[in-house]
Amino acid sequence: MFSHLAILQVVVPLMGAPACFMLGKARLTWLMSLLISVVTCAISIGLLLQVYQQGPISYALGGWQAPWGIEYRIDIINAYMLLIVSAMGALVLLAAKDTALTDIDEHRRPLFYVAYLLCLAGLLGIAATGDAFNVFVFLEISSLSMYCLIALNKDRRALWAAFRYLIVGTIGATFILIGIGYLYMMTGTLNMQDLAQRLPAIADNNAVISAYAFIMVGVGLKLALFPLHYWLPNAYTHAPNLVTAFLAATATKVAVYLVIRFNFFVFSPSWADFIQLGNHVLLILGSVAVLWASWIAIRQTDIKRLLAYSSVAQIGYMVMGIGMSSLLSLQASLLHLFNHALMKGGLFLVLATIALRLGSVDTSQLRGLAQRMPLTFWAFVIGGLSLIGMPATAGFISKWYLVQAAIEQQSWLLVAVVLAGSALAAIYVWKVVEVFWFTDKNTASNTRHLSQPQVPVTMSIAMWLLIIANVYFGIDTRLPVTLSEMGAQLLSGAS
Repeated sequence: MFSHLAILQVVVPLMGAPACFMLGKARLTWLMSLLISVVTCAISIGLLLQVYQQGPISYALGGWQAPWGIEYRIDIINAYMLLIVSAMGALVLLAAKDTALTDIDEHRRPLFYVAYLLCLAGLLGIAATGDAFNVFVFLEISSLSMYCLIALNKDRRALWAAFRYLIVGTIGATFILIGIGYLYMMTGTLNMQDLAQRLPAIADNNAVISAYAFIMVGVGLKLALFPLHYWLPNAYTHAPNLVTAFLAATATKVAVYLVIRFNFFVFSPSWADFIQLGNHVLLILGSVAVLWASWIAIRQTDIKRLLAYSSVAQIGYMVMGIGMSSLLSLQASLLHLFNHALMKGGLFLVLATIALRLGSVDTSQLRGLAQRMPLTFWAFVIGGLSLIGMPATAGFISKWYLVQAAIEQQSWLLVAVVLAGSALAAIYVWKVVEVFWFTDKNTASNTRHLSQPQVPVTMSIAMWLLIIANVYFGIDTRLPVTLSEMGAQLLSGAS
């Protein structure tokens, strides 16, 4: 069985989805999907241990060896991504008990779990496969599932948000497919490792340059990289609350992984000058995203939309690290992948808890929340401090590495961007905390009754596990720092 972990990582949730569909009842479907997600997480841990101890794993589907057959190739970066996606998938699903899905019609709740597992399988497949066309296939599986998940909300605005995401996602997927088609036309292979060996000989070909441009623009749309981000705020705001938590913690992380995989493995700055130009563009766009999206976040009154724009800014930090292309900056990007999943997963679960009890996440309806939901309030404060990058939180660690990388390159402007982004984050986090804590609890807004006395215990457990992880991994950094360092060394060697 251990020799088949690479394929089981994808097959378990993919086959679990139709099994859940046949169960029908929401409670049984939740238990089944939760079990599947826990098994999937255990598989990712097993893969990570194998790769850490033995090196990269190559799994040939159907007995056809690469490059002729489809290969799942797991190195330390794949294993790292699989752990992030599967762990976050399991934790959000732990929170997603059927009684917590009040923003989804009761008869549609079983469909939520089916679409969730399909989306999880697609995201895991993107991270696991070593075949470029398989990347597109799994991208479509995850994307179609995401559109369904967003549209499940009772709020009719979710349909428009899902439709906009579908249009943008389709354009992005088309660009990626065109780019992969160009690569196949020029090399005759779709295996990413084989592509990396064949492309240097034709590096100056315009078709290769076009392929890179198409793929980067397509992935940029999926990533919500500024200025291609306009689908994300509406999608996050109008999706069901637990769907937002899942997407924020996983989907954009996988898109960042694709940027890394194509930028440093399939293509490489060592033989392609246009990659260096592309990295400069990424650096500029990432820097602008940090400042612009943080500024827009300050102006929001809906906290989900505020955190959505914050996600655009945090994506900017990751892309900045990729753009700098040094060992330290790549480590910072990989670290921030891990830390941002903890931050946004935890914060969106906090908002899901608030919405479940109050029916709103608009600041005008949440005055005096600290007195009514003190534990939830402190959970938001801790997650917010990590988002700002305060010492002893996970968010500080990745920003510290990013600042060190900028100093190493004597790029003081980038240091200023990181510090300014943290200052702006402090403003929009404080804005929410001020409403929660400092407003007079006797105001009219506080007469609103709690719509549900208690949230499910599983939801509180998932929320606090993520919030505590923000502190734990800000103090004991060995796991993320070690894995991100190994990943950065692999990237530097490949480039």
